[in-house]
Amino acid sequence: QVQLVESGGGLVQAGASLRLSCAASGRTFSSFAMGWFRQAPGKERELTAAINWSGGTTSYADSVKGRFTISRDNAKNTAYLQMNSLKPEDTAVYYCALVRGSRLYYRDYEYDYWGQGTQVTVSS
Repeated sequence: QVQLVESGGGLVQAGASLRLSCAASGRTFSSFAMGWFRQAPGKERELTAAINWSGGTTSYADSVKGRFTISRDNAKNTAYLQMNSLKPEDTAVYYCALVRGSRLYYRDYEYDYWGQGTQVTVSS
């Protein structure tokens, strides 16, 4: 079993930055690809960014490309989402998720383990 705990969310003004962290325990973190998803009120959950097992390959939603950076430190069993130039439309609950595998994964149903989520609110 894998446990995921997100942290780093909060209330910020537009243009600010936040860094989300996702700490994993229970299994070998490097065996898993991971993704950051978000869900805004009244909207479906969407993939924000994904990273493969080694961190060498990443993918981003068009809405965050150039502003967000996903990374991971397998030695620390932790993944990150650096969010810059935040916009009000980035307001959502952000979730990290893991799936056993080496490639990128884009669909939420492919992921096996989920964190509890962390709220990000961006005011205008």
